[in-house]
Amino acid sequence: MESVQVADIAADTSDPRAGLRAVASLRRLADTLELRQVEAALRAGISWQGIADALGVTRQAVHKKHAKRIDPSIEIPRRNA
Repeated sequence: MESVQVADIAADTSDPRAGLRAVASLRRLADTLELRQVEAALRAGISWQGIADALGVTRQAVHKKHAKRIDPSIEIPRRNA
């Protein structure tokens, strides 16, 4: 099922059970995409602070969420990029 269809189901309040399942599916998708973008940013030399700024969260929040999940082969930048 395409994410646009899932978003439509998530927005439709006529079947709350289906809507809630769709919301959970979108949340998993968003988490997966966020991790992929965080890894891409780190590979591009962007610091945790730069990633946090782009996501609108604190450096501590983004680090706590992703530091143990990222590909261990990624070299982590130590500067503010």
